[in-house]
Amino acid sequence: MGLFAILAEALRYPNPSRLDQLDGLSADLPSGSIKNAFEDFLDGIRALDLGAWEELHTRTLDLNPPAAPYIGYQTWGDSYQRGSFLSMMSRALETYQVETEGELPDHLIPVLRLLDRLEEPFSELQEVLDKAIERIRTGLSNADPENPYVALIDAISLACKEERALSSQRY
Repeated sequence: MGLFAILAEALRYPNPSRLDQLDGLSADLPSGSIKNAFEDFLDGIRALDLGAWEELHTRTLDLNPPAAPYIGYQTWGDSYQRGSFLSMMSRALETYQVETEGELPDHLIPVLRLLDRLEEPFSELQEVLDKAIERIRTGLSNADPENPYVALIDAISLACKEERALSSQRY
């Protein structure tokens, strides 16, 4: 499982075995700032029982519009541009056989899974990704700076920046 798929797994709804799964996936991450941020997320989650983690997940990712994990929404709100972006993402997810698992095509989970399958992120996604992730992080950290998901969003942001730097070196 690649880096972006691991980060996507951490955004999924908690279940009794999810923490053990994430601990195992963490071992696959290379040492560095992304792994450190991911470990900070896991440390924060370890301090919670399953019910508290479920409540935190829902409060953070489902009920907190400033931190809503939708790239198109963070970029354009509910507008025609987002609709166009959703359509483009839907086609890309279908082409690369990425399941949305009931989420909209601009949700971070399918977006990260798509990034894991692409050799090079397409420009329309790359243009909006960093800005959207930064808005998610800002909204989340302003609402609850101690929330472990801030560290997970940091890991996602670092991974995107690292991927962009690698892409620019290839061309």
